[in-house]
Amino acid sequence: MKWLLLLSLLALSECIVHKVPLVKKKSLRKNLIEKGLLKDYLKTHTLNRASKYFPKDVFASGSTESLENYLDTEYFGTISIGTPAQDFTVIFDTGSSNLWVPSTYCSSAACSVHNQFNPDDSSTFEATSETISITYGTGSMTGILGYDTVNVGGIEDTNQIFGLSESEPGSFLYYAPFDGILGLAYPSISASDATPVFDNMWNEGLVSQDLFSVYLSSDDESGSVVMFGGIDSSYYTGSLNWVPVSYEGYWQITVDSITMDGETIACADGCQAIVDTGTSLLAGPTSAISNIQSYIGASENSDGEMVVSCSYMYSLPNIVFTINGVQYPVPASAYILEEDGACMSGFEGMDLDTSTGELWILGDVFIRQYFTVFDRANNQLGFAAVA
Repeated sequence: MKWLLLLSLLALSECIVHKVPLVKKKSLRKNLIEKGLLKDYLKTHTLNRASKYFPKDVFASGSTESLENYLDTEYFGTISIGTPAQDFTVIFDTGSSNLWVPSTYCSSAACSVHNQFNPDDSSTFEATSETISITYGTGSMTGILGYDTVNVGGIEDTNQIFGLSESEPGSFLYYAPFDGILGLAYPSISASDATPVFDNMWNEGLVSQDLFSVYLSSDDESGSVVMFGGIDSSYYTGSLNWVPVSYEGYWQITVDSITMDGETIACADGCQAIVDTGTSLLAGPTSAISNIQSYIGASENSDGEMVVSCSYMYSLPNIVFTINGVQYPVPASAYILEEDGACMSGFEGMDLDTSTGELWILGDVFIRQYFTVFDRANNQLGFAAVA
C-alpha cells in the first residue's frame, strides 16, 4: 500500500476566503504495476516522511488554494515561482516543512518528466551558496537554496526561500504525478533551517490569522482546499474540537486510545500521532497495525498489498480514535480503499521512533472524515466532522 503514501496563499480582503481547487492523473500504483516495479517498491520504501525531526469557530478572511484529488491517494495544487511566473504542482504536506521543486540544474530522470524551475528566466531570483538535502521514505532530493516570489492561491509571498533540486534519485519521484512538495509543518524540522512558506506569509503580514485549515474530498471528487488564514464553517458540521499540539515539529498530538466495538485494539496507554496531509493512509507501529489488519480480515497479496474482501466494507465496525476525550470514528467505508474492483486496507505498518516515542500517522484516510484546522497561534489542532 505504500503506493498510496505520497507523496497557501493570499488575497487579503475583508471576510472573504479565496478558494483554489486540486488535479487527476494515472495512479502511481498503476504506473508501477505497468513497469513491473510495484512489488519491489513496496518492499524497499516506507512512509513519505522527512528524516528530520481558535478557540472559536469563525469564517475569517484568508486565501484558499484548490487541490486536486488524485485518486484519493494524493492531493496537490498549483503554485508559481519567479517573475514571470513558472508553474508547479506541489503536495501541500503538513508532515514536512520545506518547499522544493525540480530545477534545470537537475540531471535525474525524475526531473526530466516534471516542470523544472529555471532561475535564469526569473528577474526576481536570488541565489545562495547554501545546499539542501531531504530524505523521505519514498524518495529524496538534494539541491541548492534560493529566494524568489512564490504565488500560492493568490498570495504573493516575496523573498521566499525554497529548494531547487539537483538530484532526485529513485523511481518514486519519477512516477509521481506532482512536481514538488510544499511543507506546512513547524520550522524546527525544516531542512537547512529554511523558513517555511506559511511562516514567511505570516511574518510578511499576508494572512490575518496565524492558522490554516484543510478540507480533503472523498471518492476522487473535486473541491479539496487548503485555506490560509481562515476557517470556513461550510465545510464541516457541529463545532470544532481543539487538541493541543504535544510537540512542535510535526503537527503532533496525543491519542487516548484506538478502539473497535468498544474494545481497545491499539494505543491502550495513549500514544503520539501526527496529522499528515502528505500521507495517504493510517499508519502506526507494525505490531499494532498487524493486529488491526487481523481484526479487519486483511491479508497480503502477491504484490505485497494488504487486501480485504470488498463485502467486508458493509459489515465491519467503525475504528474509533479517541483524542483529548473526544471520539473520532472512522468507518469501514473510509479505511477500506477500493480501486479497479479490488479493496485494500487503509492501514499501514511502520516503525518511526522519535524522542517522544513511537508515532502514528493520521493521514488522508482520517482527514477526509474531519475538517482540520492547524492553529499555529495557539499550537493546537481543530477537528470537526466534514459536511
